[in-house]
Amino acid sequence: MDRYAFLAEWFEPESFRIRKFILFYYPIDHSIALYDIDYKRQFLRRTNVENITPEDMFVGNTMKIFARHFKITDYGNDYTRKVMGINMQRTLGIIKPEALNQKGAIIRMLTKHGFKVSKLRMLHMTEDLVKKLYSHHKDSLSFPAVIAHMTSSPVIAMELLNDYGVSKLNELTGPSNPEIARTENPESIRACFGFDEMRNGFYCSPSQEDAEHELETFFGNDAPLSSTTTDTCVLVNTTCCVVKPHAVREGYLGDIINFIEKEGYMITAMQMFYLDHVHAEEFLEVYRGVLKEYPDIINEMTSGGCVAMEIMGPTKEETPQDFRNFVGPSDPEMARHLRPDTLRAQFGKTKVQNAVHVTDLPEDALLEVEYFFKILV
Repeated sequence: MDRYAFLAEWFEPESFRIRKFILFYYPIDHSIALYDIDYKRQFLRRTNVENITPEDMFVGNTMKIFARHFKITDYGNDYTRKVMGINMQRTLGIIKPEALNQKGAIIRMLTKHGFKVSKLRMLHMTEDLVKKLYSHHKDSLSFPAVIAHMTSSPVIAMELLNDYGVSKLNELTGPSNPEIARTENPESIRACFGFDEMRNGFYCSPSQEDAEHELETFFGNDAPLSSTTTDTCVLVNTTCCVVKPHAVREGYLGDIINFIEKEGYMITAMQMFYLDHVHAEEFLEVYRGVLKEYPDIINEMTSGGCVAMEIMGPTKEETPQDFRNFVGPSDPEMARHLRPDTLRAQFGKTKVQNAVHVTDLPEDALLEVEYFFKILV
């Protein structure tokens, strides 16, 4: 078969309604066609779309196709479900409280082993959420201790994608006992970052059925809403940093997190967002008419998942200005010549794809953090 079919939807702002489509993907040349289900007619003839790859073809993903954001909601036929349900299989991974300070290294390890982070959220787990996740341990005598541990500090929940993703993540995670892991699978996550069977650093879905249920719990309609109970935002003496889609796509998220935390900065909130043009332009409104690259920056910010972070400085004072200096000039080439140790010098490519957006003016820091973690959520 020379094509795969997916069900997709697009929110049409003019009519304020969701339109439904069949999205056809042709792997031989990576082209795409769209059929409008509502109007029963072709919407887009088969054509090549920039930046669309086989790794983008999974249920739950949002793709930018000629300035419109289409969300893949399901497989379009049994053949596509059979093939693509294994290719780029979704699963859940959670960085547990004791390994939170190793989040950059863990995400880097996941990326190195071919996993793509498609959703991410730092949150405080509630008791109800822990009970759902560990329902198979509910009759255990140690269950109250598990609840106390998992609610003690923030965790990072991620939707991860890879071929045979569930089994591959279980293998990479390693045995539940880190001591056994260090003997049987010494390069596994738990061998590297775990302490004991409860504080083993990482959770992963045991099976595909569990993965679907758990992903729905953390990222679907059952996901906990943003609240004072789950949020990790500080909103005092902090600033905003957004890892741009190109850096996420190129696998630099873990490295950038490591680079930031190595300098003593704390990441106090973090979440992946898929911005549309309306929200990207709203967030970056201050640069309209100021930067000639503004249209290209909007296109970059809407080209895939970005990761927004709330940053707190080592001294907790003057964080916006200090962090902006640490990130470096907006032009990575200039940064490499004048300030080669800065973040953009290390990970930036161009003035548009310069790895991260950071708050320029201290008075805007709180507004930018709140935009992502209070408004968009």
